[in-house]
Amino acid sequence: MMTDKNDSVRPLANPSQEPGSGLTGNWSLYLIRNRLGYYYCGVTTDVVRRFREHQADGARCARSLRGKGPLTLCHVIEVGDKSSALRLEIRVKRLNRKAKDALIAGTLDWRSL
Repeated sequence: MMTDKNDSVRPLANPSQEPGSGLTGNWSLYLIRNRLGYYYCGVTTDVVRRFREHQADGARCARSLRGKGPLTLCHVIEVGDKSSALRLEIRVKRLNRKAKDALIAGTLDWRSL
């Protein structure tokens, strides 16, 4: 399901992975799919705010997502501390498309990365 700039964040299948469900200040990794089907991976303490910044297509939007909307928030993993989130981000960015699809589908456990 795609979203446009005025839509809210797409609900995730697993309520424990719902954006903003964690404690304030906890770091989360998120995956966004653009209209071309490519994935963008990032980390933040506020997934909803960050996703809206990407949707706005402005100065706070990741360069690789500009002009490639509509965007879909595909997956969120609450990691905890910043260091762990950044390490996981590097590992996820190194995954191929098939592995990222498995991560989103839940058949690949992020703890095994």
